[in-house]
Amino acid sequence: MRNIREEIENELKKIEETEHVKILLAVESGSRCWGVESPDSDYDVRFVYVHDKNYYLQLQEHKDIIEWQLDEVLDINGWDLDKTLRQIHKGNAAVFEWLNSSIVYKNTKEWEEIVPLLKSYFSKKVAIHHYNGTAKSTFLKYLQESDVRYKKYIYALRPLLACTYIENYQQIPPVLFRELTEKCLPEELEEPVRKMLEIKAQTDEKVLNPQIPEIIHYIEERIQYYESEFKMEDDRNPDWEVLNQIFLKLICNN
Repeated sequence: MRNIREEIENELKKIEETEHVKILLAVESGSRCWGVESPDSDYDVRFVYVHDKNYYLQLQEHKDIIEWQLDEVLDINGWDLDKTLRQIHKGNAAVFEWLNSSIVYKNTKEWEEIVPLLKSYFSKKVAIHHYNGTAKSTFLKYLQESDVRYKKYIYALRPLLACTYIENYQQIPPVLFRELTEKCLPEELEEPVRKMLEIKAQTDEKVLNPQIPEIIHYIEERIQYYESEFKMEDDRNPDWEVLNQIFLKLICNN
């Protein structure tokens, strides 16, 4: 029987050997870590890596991503530490999801120690803008026909529930879809969403199913709310010093 986790861990070791890097964190970032995978869902592996300090002391520009594998089963790519820290400074919501992933393939003591410091850069305004934009893009591209892929409901619902969570609780939202629905889903949507998830879990991702009016109406209404009505002041953390110190410490210890 195929052991996917073992395969992923072996690929991570190959990356370190081939690219001459140290992987600080490797996590699942897609539907599997959200707890809503389909029978044919792939594995979306994201990792943060660091080179030795001499690599960063060269004048020429360096590559800051590793695109390792993309096929029907495995999607593996990573970001250099410097790129990751710059994105954290911007409040990139995707990186904060990596910090909270429910499936971790590799973690290091160095990374665990800095996570509390990184979370101080979470921006509620940036995250809501990101999540609402993701939901709107999915809605316009994939949810306009009478029959749709139920996977796309998740890709619109989950970010909108994350927006609601941020608005209500003023903190980084959970990664698991179940936790978001428990805290943020309106009661009248509980049964339609439960049925949708049940069908999705039993069918391949490309299968088309009839639109669910209650869900599509909620998606449309919430996108409009966060796009036009919801207001929030800029809350990004402008400080670079903490991130600079983290960067220097990690490259000098590698």
